[in-house]
Amino acid sequence: MTIPLHPVSAVAALADALRRRILSGEIEPGTPLPEQELSAAYGVARPTVREALAVLVHEGLLRRERHRSAQVAEVTVADLEDLMFVRRPLEDLMAVSLTGRRVAGADEALARMGALSADAPWSDVVAEHMALHQELIVAVGSPRLERLYAALAAETRLGLVRLRAVYPDRDVLVAEHRDLLDVIARGPAEAARRAVAAHLDHGWGAH
Repeated sequence: MTIPLHPVSAVAALADALRRRILSGEIEPGTPLPEQELSAAYGVARPTVREALAVLVHEGLLRRERHRSAQVAEVTVADLEDLMFVRRPLEDLMAVSLTGRRVAGADEALARMGALSADAPWSDVVAEHMALHQELIVAVGSPRLERLYAALAAETRLGLVRLRAVYPDRDVLVAEHRDLLDVIARGPAEAARRAVAAHLDHGWGAH
């Protein structure tokens, strides 16, 4: 039996276009996104715009108040510090659990990151960065750890937009993640824990 493939809907296409612009930093935090302007700019009906914005609100990339246009969510320095306060123990659990193991999914995400062209949008870097860390968390095998980590995903993705300034040379970012995966695979656990802590402090602490 042939299963038909349906083209991407206008809602999904618009949500993806806006998501890429947000995660590349093209649309800055706090920027309002009026439905009428988006409708005209992308040539789609306002209900399509409304649904696409709802998708991004659900993902945490946009915030919306009653009777106001949706806005790109802002992650302040204080927000990032608190995010790291919560992420560090989760990443520490990951480091201890995965010591001595290689995670194929994380290696694959790293390879995709390294293969990105120099002019690839930063949103592509964000996607592979998130995929790499998510693969490590999933490899632990704890559904509760996964749920806790997933709850931080939106703020983490928005925070990664800021890393453009820290890593103007993407090869440095790739090299740091390769070193991180190597240390986790090689161990011992204490070395893996130190590497994960240093990795978080280097990039995120630069803000």
